[in-house]
Amino acid sequence: MNQEALNDIFQRNVSLMEACGVTYEQWQHEPILDFDTDLRVGEQLGWTATPTKSLFLRFKSGDFALLLTHKNARLDTKRVKALMGQRPSIASDDEMIAAIGCVPGAVCPFGLPEDIHVILDESLLSFESLMYTPGLPEFTFAFPAAHLTALLDALPNPILRLPLLESLSPSNS
Repeated sequence: MNQEALNDIFQRNVSLMEACGVTYEQWQHEPILDFDTDLRVGEQLGWTATPTKSLFLRFKSGDFALLLTHKNARLDTKRVKALMGQRPSIASDDEMIAAIGCVPGAVCPFGLPEDIHVILDESLLSFESLMYTPGLPEFTFAFPAAHLTALLDALPNPILRLPLLESLSPSNS
């Protein structure tokens, strides 16, 4: 784990929140690198925000994308292919670390290299608040979901949107 790269990702997240005027909550805790630890720490800290998941994807062309979605969502390769024009697969840990510097299990959706596409699962826009790991696995940020579009618009990355699916709306999750 490259601590300097993770600290840089963390600082880019803090700067993004400040630049966009987004009020966010921040917790420091034991490192979260798997769902069991995430669940346990969340219960201990009383988290109420909707957890997000960042899937780092690769394509045969050599391109990469990050799919920002709900924690319980599964990768829908057909929908992503329709959006990107090529079939995705989940990148290996080594590919991900080399491309974006994140730790497996703690992939950050913001502060990525500019050539990485960000694919937004629009179901996230229907929740009250969202939480994610800002690079360092021992931190969690939560912010109002209403600010997600402004945060993404402030990024230099190409942003693509996966339209809302009924099955992932808050009333069904």
